[in-house]
Amino acid sequence: MGVIAVTDYGVGNLKSVSNAMHYLGLETVITGEAADLERADAIILPGVGAFPDAAEKLQTMGLDRVLREQAQKKPILGICLGMQLLFDRSEEGRPAPGLGLIPGYVAKIPTSNKLPHIGWNGLQIRPDVPLFQGLPQETYVYFVHSYCGVASRPEDVIATTDYGTTVCAAVGRGTVMGCQFHPEKSGEAGLQILKNFGEMIR
Repeated sequence: MGVIAVTDYGVGNLKSVSNAMHYLGLETVITGEAADLERADAIILPGVGAFPDAAEKLQTMGLDRVLREQAQKKPILGICLGMQLLFDRSEEGRPAPGLGLIPGYVAKIPTSNKLPHIGWNGLQIRPDVPLFQGLPQETYVYFVHSYCGVASRPEDVIATTDYGTTVCAAVGRGTVMGCQFHPEKSGEAGLQILKNFGEMIR
């Protein structure tokens, strides 16, 4: 069984992610060190807060380059803001580049519903996606966000949700995956998603 690195760059809900992985029997290390990310068998990129600040912290620590390199070699899962950072750029606040691992950008959710979107919503899952193995359509998961990914390639969207409009809820391109929702706060369904991610390195 391999080691999953939970990336520490000062803006993530690290403990809850790590605790969920530990509960599943998955070995994790919380780290902001490039060498640890390179040694790990898979990487989780969590994140809360504003896109420009998070992108700047990744750049300052030199982790943006490391994550781009490692994405070619091993599974990476972005969670919430971590998923948004997988895109090329964001319209939130000042201009800031993302990691460019998923073609597209991040924009404010175009909805008349109240923002931020906080609460449980059902997923419309693309069939045969390994990350969602064992989960039925309309599985409910927990969201906290005002911005969402806009993928350039429809095939990179592996799940959507409805919040007065269709919202990108998860993306996947090769070994790069992202969940706009918080699997670590989504009960049994979220644990199943994290378990499925862990299975990718067995």
